[in-house]
Amino acid sequence: MSVLSIAKRRMYSGLQSFRPSPTPTGTITFDASIPEASVGIAHAIKRATDIFVSSALLLALSPVLAAVALAIKLTSSGPIFFRQQRYGLNSDLFPILKFRTMYVGDMDVTGVKQTRDADPRVTPLGRFLRRTNLDELPQLINVLRGDMSLVGPRPHVPGMLAGGMPYEMLVPTYFERHRMRPGMTGLAQINELRGSTTDAKFARARIAYDIAYTENWSLLLDLRILWTTFRTEVLRGTGN
Repeated sequence: MSVLSIAKRRMYSGLQSFRPSPTPTGTITFDASIPEASVGIAHAIKRATDIFVSSALLLALSPVLAAVALAIKLTSSGPIFFRQQRYGLNSDLFPILKFRTMYVGDMDVTGVKQTRDADPRVTPLGRFLRRTNLDELPQLINVLRGDMSLVGPRPHVPGMLAGGMPYEMLVPTYFERHRMRPGMTGLAQINELRGSTTDAKFARARIAYDIAYTENWSLLLDLRILWTTFRTEVLRGTGN
């Protein structure tokens, strides 16, 4: 059974009662399971890949990182980076790094107040950084440090609301998604399950995909997710 099928079965169940829209272009639909004896080696390779790729990208993108940092300093007062506590592996907290996209006085370090369309808290430069996903690049430092992985469930802030209530109340299996390091991209994101969580059905669907990934991940699945992310997020700039 494919990871996509597993995620959909979760969404049709009592806890994840969500009727998905037609499968988006680029959706992964293959069997990503691996023998249990290979899990330890696969995890080691995954971590080694994270270290190598994040190091290489930080070096290759250093001119871009420097240019964005300078632009932030020149266009608005305040720090270059935005730091916020997020859930990591085994629900441990870590400070995630992003380029600052909001005016200093309007930043919400709790993350409970989610960003919306045409949010007045976002600077003009910040809108460009969000649309092109450039604001996420500092998370490569989180990957290098071991806080995150290139691929995994996106890290949430503690107390994040979904459908008007804490996520863990809406989805009792919520914390199962923390059995792997959070990622810069993930299965839910490439299946267009990103953005606001005010819709309870949409919010449940994201967790269904996250848990399906943690239970059925493989190195091949990671590569497919990275390639799909590159095509949809980097080349097309579909951030928000």
